[in-house]
Amino acid sequence: MSGGAAVKTSMGGVEWALLLTLAALWGGSFFLAEVALIELPPLTLVLGRVGFAALALIAMVYLTGHRLPADWGLWGAFLVMGALNNLIPFSLIFWGQTEISGGLASILNATTPLFTVVLAHVLTRDERMTANRLAGVIVGVIGVSVMIGLDALSGLGGSVLAQMAVLLAACSYACAGIFGRRFRGQPAIVVATGQVTMTTLLMLPLVAVVDRPWTLPLPSATTWAAVLAVAVLCTAIAYIIYFALLARAGATNLLLVTFLIPVSAILLGSVFLDERLALTQIAGMTLIALGLGLIDGRLLKRRPRKRTALP
Repeated sequence: MSGGAAVKTSMGGVEWALLLTLAALWGGSFFLAEVALIELPPLTLVLGRVGFAALALIAMVYLTGHRLPADWGLWGAFLVMGALNNLIPFSLIFWGQTEISGGLASILNATTPLFTVVLAHVLTRDERMTANRLAGVIVGVIGVSVMIGLDALSGLGGSVLAQMAVLLAACSYACAGIFGRRFRGQPAIVVATGQVTMTTLLMLPLVAVVDRPWTLPLPSATTWAAVLAVAVLCTAIAYIIYFALLARAGATNLLLVTFLIPVSAILLGSVFLDERLALTQIAGMTLIALGLGLIDGRLLKRRPRKRTALP
């Protein structure tokens, strides 16, 4: 599963900019999904999200002079990636949230980098576990918990199956990040297109059986706008960034985005919805920043002392 050439284990300015952009896009998807879910069932929304994203990406592939691959083996890999990165985690998280709160689900989902650190250590040669990385992930998970509110952890005593579902979703995301390393030689836009196209094909029979969308009333213009925005911005463009960042920085660094998604969602709420930041949210963000710094490794690096020239 390791596949591909060695990657950097620390991130520079470009990688951090990509990570923050990805977090902003995926943080915004929560607001857009809430709007769309007023009129659409969850699986239909997932199909709309990946289906419209696939159409947008196919158009972008040809407009940018690329071509979709003719290798059936590569399309088989896209299918596996779509299942690991979309179908399995989306379905598990949606089902889990019928039994547990969104806050607890977010905290459990923030364990994704922890699974990634462990699995990457076992399955790859160039993303080894270090004390800094493990400590940073633990601090980051604590930061997400503090930011969302420790009262969300009160639900840990019950709904064990729902909690296990969200943890399995986090593990699936980690596996997807590691599996996706094999696409490093392909253009990010082509890989993003292949993944969401195969996810769409996987979702079609599932939605037909479960939701029967042809029986639903036609959604409003607001719902259509939310679906198109989450498809184009939070899926098509976001996955181009995802695969570009995976190729540049590796699975462990990429999946730190699960720490930053709740930060992005809270900051977007404070900017656009005039929601006030609580002290616990600021404290949680500070812990997340500390965790990211530990994982990056540069916080603990000693700067070389300047030697004074002798006269």
